[in-house]
Amino acid sequence: MWTPAELELPVVAAPMAGGPSTPALAAAVNDAGGLGFLAGALKARGKVTEEIAHLRALTDKPFGVNLFVPANTAGKPATEDVEAVEAYRRRLAEFLETAVPEPDWQDTDDYAGKLELLLEARPAVVSFTFGLPEEETVAKLHRADISVWAMVTSAQDARAAEALGCDVLVVQSAEAGGHRSTFSVRAEPNDQTLETLLPEVRAAVGLPLVAAGGISSPAQTGRALELGAVAAQAGTAFLRTPESGAAKFYKDALIDARFSSTALTRAFSGRLARGLENDFIRGFSKYAPAVYPQVNQLTRAVRAAAAEAQDPQLMSLWAGVGFPDATAEPAADVARRLGRVA
Repeated sequence: MWTPAELELPVVAAPMAGGPSTPALAAAVNDAGGLGFLAGALKARGKVTEEIAHLRALTDKPFGVNLFVPANTAGKPATEDVEAVEAYRRRLAEFLETAVPEPDWQDTDDYAGKLELLLEARPAVVSFTFGLPEEETVAKLHRADISVWAMVTSAQDARAAEALGCDVLVVQSAEAGGHRSTFSVRAEPNDQTLETLLPEVRAAVGLPLVAAGGISSPAQTGRALELGAVAAQAGTAFLRTPESGAAKFYKDALIDARFSSTALTRAFSGRLARGLENDFIRGFSKYAPAVYPQVNQLTRAVRAAAAEAQDPQLMSLWAGVGFPDATAEPAADVARRLGRVA
């Protein structure tokens, strides 16, 4: 089974769902000596299959695929959640001046189907966000010689992942862009930085740790290693690279003076996430209920309108606190720079 000890460069490309992570980006990080990742969430099983084949045509090095663990309430919504989502749907419809489709309460992002696909495809790593897989799933992945990674945001979750048999923990701090990987949708994540969270998790478990959260420089990678990590995971740092699948107006927003800070919000998905603060976040954060993935389904109409109009004020521009350091250089060069620690 592959381990992070085999990395030539202590850098992992974060799996960024929604488009930014591509086979080309993963391959570039692989070729630089790091670990490339594909985002298996929020896309059809067939698309995941295509991307794995494409990546394997680009590189013969190990790579990972990430999945979102569905909430255990899938198909069994609470009455208050249904009412809250319906109120948000009406608000969005009024804002867009068009109908917003009703949410799908059975949605699991084809989690079971994608697990079967990955057991057949056998990437080196399968990582899990938003919770832990079942014990039987971990055993199946191990029998397929696949390393199991879990993203955690606290020492408590890290201990649970270790007890389950996970092999590596991705320790995600408050500085990270995109969604916080709390095991509960409703949870209000801690505000710990890597400086405090990494040592806390290091003291709690004996597993290899990968640091994630705002890492955008070799000094930050080096500090993460000093604090007990074996590698640093970066996502925002790769957003502006040629290999990134982020839309041009998304890439441009990262260097646009109008977007000078990030904010935590549930406005786009119902889960707390960090992105460039824009008009939609300012206008809708106070109304969005803590319900995922149904809120994410509702705002597809908003994001589609934003993409059509190339309007960053209505798009989920996920980014960590280190976004000002993101460059448009090739992804392999970004990976090498991040991994150039003393």
